[in-house]
Amino acid sequence: MIVGMPATPRIETVVQGQYRISADPQVVLSTVLGSCVAACFFDAEARIGGMNHYLLPDGGPQGEPDLKYGAMAMELLINDLLKRGAARHRLRVKLFGGAQIVANLGTIGERNVAFGKSYVTREGFQILSESLGGRHARRLQFAPTTGAARFMIVSDAESPREADVAAPAQPKSAITLF
Repeated sequence: MIVGMPATPRIETVVQGQYRISADPQVVLSTVLGSCVAACFFDAEARIGGMNHYLLPDGGPQGEPDLKYGAMAMELLINDLLKRGAARHRLRVKLFGGAQIVANLGTIGERNVAFGKSYVTREGFQILSESLGGRHARRLQFAPTTGAARFMIVSDAESPREADVAAPAQPKSAITLF
């Protein structure tokens, strides 16, 4: 058993352009990331947290809210956490993703990482841990009430296309972050 992860979790998938929040100690949020980034915010005292999954750092039509863009994904996740009882000064963050798994995507992974780190720092949040960049996809699990996170590097053969992030992948290796 991994400290901070429920023994019998109820997995809730977070796909591209979504975010989820939970105060249920049995819930584990899960996603698969290629060049996308997931920011996992939690308030350990209030025992609530959430995860977003954004595809692009910025862009889109003016005035149209779209969770596939980093700024909107961050704002909505943080605001919803605060509405549900989290305290801004207690929120901590873990960042994952931003790999360069497809050569013709250019520097999208790097740009997603740069945006995530810049946003979190600018807003004054503490980054507790991160696994960013590289050339391999990651399967991520996050316990929102404790902040425990673990990820598995996904092999090239098992690596999802960015459009297939909700599809399960078998882990190649696992790393747990506390």
